[in-house]
Amino acid sequence: MSSFTITPQGFKQFSNYLENSCGIVLAENKQYLVQSRLAKLMGEQTFSQLEQLVAAMTVPSGKRLTDKVVDAMTTNETLWFRDAHPYEVLSKVLFPEFLKNSSSRMKVWSAACATGQEPYSISMAASEYIEKSASLRGARMDIVATDISSTALEAAKKGEYELFALGRGLSKQRQEKFFTQVNDDTWKVNQEIQAPISFKGINLLDSYAMIGRCDVIFCRNVLIYFSSELKRSILQKLHGQLKPGGYLVLGASESLPGLAEKFDMIHCHPGILYKAK
Repeated sequence: MSSFTITPQGFKQFSNYLENSCGIVLAENKQYLVQSRLAKLMGEQTFSQLEQLVAAMTVPSGKRLTDKVVDAMTTNETLWFRDAHPYEVLSKVLFPEFLKNSSSRMKVWSAACATGQEPYSISMAASEYIEKSASLRGARMDIVATDISSTALEAAKKGEYELFALGRGLSKQRQEKFFTQVNDDTWKVNQEIQAPISFKGINLLDSYAMIGRCDVIFCRNVLIYFSSELKRSILQKLHGQLKPGGYLVLGASESLPGLAEKFDMIHCHPGILYKAK
């Protein structure tokens, strides 16, 4: 850990760079958050001032350092089957609508997938649903999982997790069914669960053209980092990636302010879906 100087000018430079590069907005009173989240990284880089970090990120070779900064500043809970109810909605509402027979093909986008727990959870839920009905055995699930961080995506693609990480929301039954033990402390997700997923690096501020049109988009617990203006812009772009009648799944504390002309709110008890008009 390292103590480093945060001047008003340095904080402004860092805040502006973070918002312009990936949309993350820092309030003026968040110096303490920057200090705590970046202390380890600043020590590794032997930087004593925030301005040095900004300068290092803005050179052509600064992409990996920017990834590390974004990882540090957006650290939060990453769980298997997080909050439970979105996966209940998948099984009770969305899978029945889109997976009707063996020729069905459903496409889901997991935006801001971090180290892969969400897309793998979606794939496991789909596998369990399809397994219950012989008429669905040929149905296809295509999952696109994206994140801004190449570091997180590398971990997600590898699909290997320590027991501590597996214990955060994954039942022992699912662990033994969908994972293979690599060593005493590491398990790897099985190929059948990895196969439907393609991982791609995407900044939510940029174009989504490589994603294609989707039946369902999971964009959970990431919009909280953006300004109201950027949030609205992202939501409008997400709407553009949904097929007519497709669904957007947001985090429990997130909503769609001022976009009633784009989406209908569907109450699922528990949980809310937003259906594209």
